[in-house]
Amino acid sequence: MQEKILILDFGSQYTQLIARRVRELNVYCEIHPFNHFPTPDSSVKGVILSGSPFSVRDKEAPVPQLEGIKKVFPLLGVCYGAQFLAQNYGGEVLPSDTREYGRALLKYVNTEDPLFRGVEHSSQVWMSHGDTIAGLPDDFEIIASTADVKVGAFKIEGETTYGIQFHPEVYHTSQGKEILKNYVVDICACKQDWTPDSFVEASISELKQEIGTEKVVLGLSGGVDSSVAAMLLTRAIGKNLTSIFVDNGLLRKGEFESVMEAYGEMGLNVTGVDAGEKFLTALKGVSDPEEKRKIIGKVFIDVFEEEAGKLDDVKWLAQGTIYPDVIESVSVNGPSATIKSHHNVGGLPDFMKLKIIEPLKLLFKDEVRRVGKAMNMDASLLGRHPFPGPGLAIRIISDISPEKVKVLQEADDIFIRALRREGHYDSVWQAAAILLPVQSVGVMGDERTYENVVVLRAVSSTDGMTADWSQLPHDFLARVSNDIINKVRGINRVVYDISSKPPATIEWE
Repeated sequence: MQEKILILDFGSQYTQLIARRVRELNVYCEIHPFNHFPTPDSSVKGVILSGSPFSVRDKEAPVPQLEGIKKVFPLLGVCYGAQFLAQNYGGEVLPSDTREYGRALLKYVNTEDPLFRGVEHSSQVWMSHGDTIAGLPDDFEIIASTADVKVGAFKIEGETTYGIQFHPEVYHTSQGKEILKNYVVDICACKQDWTPDSFVEASISELKQEIGTEKVVLGLSGGVDSSVAAMLLTRAIGKNLTSIFVDNGLLRKGEFESVMEAYGEMGLNVTGVDAGEKFLTALKGVSDPEEKRKIIGKVFIDVFEEEAGKLDDVKWLAQGTIYPDVIESVSVNGPSATIKSHHNVGGLPDFMKLKIIEPLKLLFKDEVRRVGKAMNMDASLLGRHPFPGPGLAIRIISDISPEKVKVLQEADDIFIRALRREGHYDSVWQAAAILLPVQSVGVMGDERTYENVVVLRAVSSTDGMTADWSQLPHDFLARVSNDIINKVRGINRVVYDISSKPPATIEWE
């Protein structure tokens, strides 16, 4: 049984980051809503209480039931989690005189305590809270303070129960990884045996057992997730997996052909379907981004269903679902506000009656890449930037036409090729060209032009949850702009997007 850390989620924006940091220590962990988590068994080595947008003083504040956890398992409360422990067991939490947000330095650290072993005095931490712990119960001991926060961290005497008011999971906390390692490895005694190789070995064994000799169909997108899922399933069941790669006419220039070639070299059993005309016909005259997604999803399902119907005795539908998709489908306080439909099309009509298999549903994106590497997959495929399921449809900020798709493909191709050629591709998380519904005046030769504007977008990120715009060299951007304007008929102006996420999103639609 795989040992694990449970993370109880109170709705913090940083909860997934806690999990990622624990996983980086080669320790498996799971995120569960604070009010819907499994009864801990012998595989659980410790429990972490996340932060929250709530104050513990709010009437609606989340209240976990810690019977069977506190005093039984090592327990670490982070920010809200720490304040809940303090208040719930007899302490006092009050509004801060000033909101404690940003960098701070530890003024006092009890380095004799296992949680802070090896942590330096004056180590930088990251605070993000409007309340502060004003008083502790008698059996709570302060083990760290900053100049402004007396109770920076505490331990309950006679228990392995801890609380810290700062966030060890963010990179601004300079020794956050050491603190988490002290908790997970030393206090919880985890073995650190959660590795890509162990995941591959265990997954292949489990897939063989679960699927047996039955047949599986998988919709490939050309992206990392579905490609790694296909390779993992191929290792487990061989030719009993049939993958279907649909060209929706909205892929990058030459992408369908190059990806099909790569899949062939990988030994995958893949059927390629040219359905571009169907998608573009269905999208004609549609400008609303949500409507575009719904149309693309419906046509994809129709095409996929038709192709899957040609296969005999298929019992399973495989999907490249990854852990963030699973987490986000279970909200702490019910369904969260819809910012936009998910980029990927998931699921098929109920009447297909296929069982679902999701071999990557426990992994974050970076872990998926490491698993692919452990299976010796091609580095260029694993290093591909994320690309939205609706493709260029949501990068054309207006109605879709074959002409607009071709113009955007050409501009995008110049940008992506330049990033690869000049060594910037791997330092960028995601790059795109976006065609605006805007025309501007230009001059080419002796002629006045009135043509389209294209936006170049490149961001740096680790997981896509937050992102900074990539500060590409100005001379590089100048060369790309010049190439696009000179080589792509219909574009006479190129601009660069310098918005970060938040407040902007990575994609424009």
